[in-house]
Amino acid sequence: MSAQKELDQQDTSSPVTIAEQPVQVLDADGNVCPNATLPDLSDETLVSMYEDIKLARRFDERAISLQRQGRIATYAPMTGQEGAQVATSYALDEQDWLFPTYREHAAKYVHGVQLASLLKPLRGIRDGYAVPDGVNVMPEYIPIATQVPQAMGMAWGHKLQGKADHAVLCHLGDGATSEGDFHEGLNFAGVFDVPAVFVCNNNQWAISVPRERQTASETIAQKAQSYGIEGVRVDGLDPLAMYQVTNEALNKAKAPAAGERRPTLIEAVLYRFGAHTTADDPSAYRDEDEANEWKAKDPVDRFGKFLYKQGLLDERLEAEMDARIEATISDAIEAAEQAESDPNQLFEYVYDEMPDRLREQRAELDALREKYGDGAFDGVLE
Repeated sequence: MSAQKELDQQDTSSPVTIAEQPVQVLDADGNVCPNATLPDLSDETLVSMYEDIKLARRFDERAISLQRQGRIATYAPMTGQEGAQVATSYALDEQDWLFPTYREHAAKYVHGVQLASLLKPLRGIRDGYAVPDGVNVMPEYIPIATQVPQAMGMAWGHKLQGKADHAVLCHLGDGATSEGDFHEGLNFAGVFDVPAVFVCNNNQWAISVPRERQTASETIAQKAQSYGIEGVRVDGLDPLAMYQVTNEALNKAKAPAAGERRPTLIEAVLYRFGAHTTADDPSAYRDEDEANEWKAKDPVDRFGKFLYKQGLLDERLEAEMDARIEATISDAIEAAEQAESDPNQLFEYVYDEMPDRLREQRAELDALREKYGDGAFDGVLE
């Protein structure tokens, strides 16, 4: 179908709405909010979602510790955002594609990426960046917002190919809304009605730049109005609200009737509890009291309280859950550390023809390995 036909057939009468107050299902104490409707999820799914959120929190703690020990490279923590990550991936169908940033570790895991694969690239093993067979997760994006037009392009491709049951979920940060890629991607998405959902994880800080210095708009969700699509604000610390809104947006993206497929911009209002990365010190630019106010709405505690009140969780079941989590993460760390990698790969795939200075450095490395053996490098990592 030509671009002109796309324009002729698009539904320009679709309503554009902006939720002024973030959608919320659970309050900070795990109670169902007045007039809120629980998403249609089985008891088993609710408990499984909670376990994955807890696993993400514990994985974050272990990964930070590994980085401090020199066993992995710089790491981007997700504490505070794991509830939104897990919930949005639970809304995905297997055939849907996920476009993550460098912080969506839990979102990738829930959609099929192994925990060990999350650690491998941080240990210099390039295979960790490869898209696993049968897993629809793109490699993480480091440059800010470059994934937005690319996600739009894949979604547009699905539409042109008639893949009515396929959608694309794209994560981005609040800082990404200051990039041209954000505007271009969402503008095309709105013009061509692509089956995509864009989740802006508004964690209030783009490294040290506060949200109010990113945009004069009152909300990020209202930016959707410029592109003729729906914008929804959600309490990003409420996993059930995140699942509910994302599921509805994905269903709209895959609406079966011709002309009804529409993209959505979701603003997840949440907070990065820790540092931007392990190379960052948030105490240098933000008040700890601010962080504590957000931590009072912790997604792990909040969801856990809800499950206890619903009679779906007790101390025995949670202890069993914690044991499984520890074993799963320990196995992943062991698998990542046992993966073999040739140090000479450091010099490959950088230049078409290796310059003399890299040849000299590789020769120096080879001499050290011959003299001391590769075991000498193990001590550095341990």
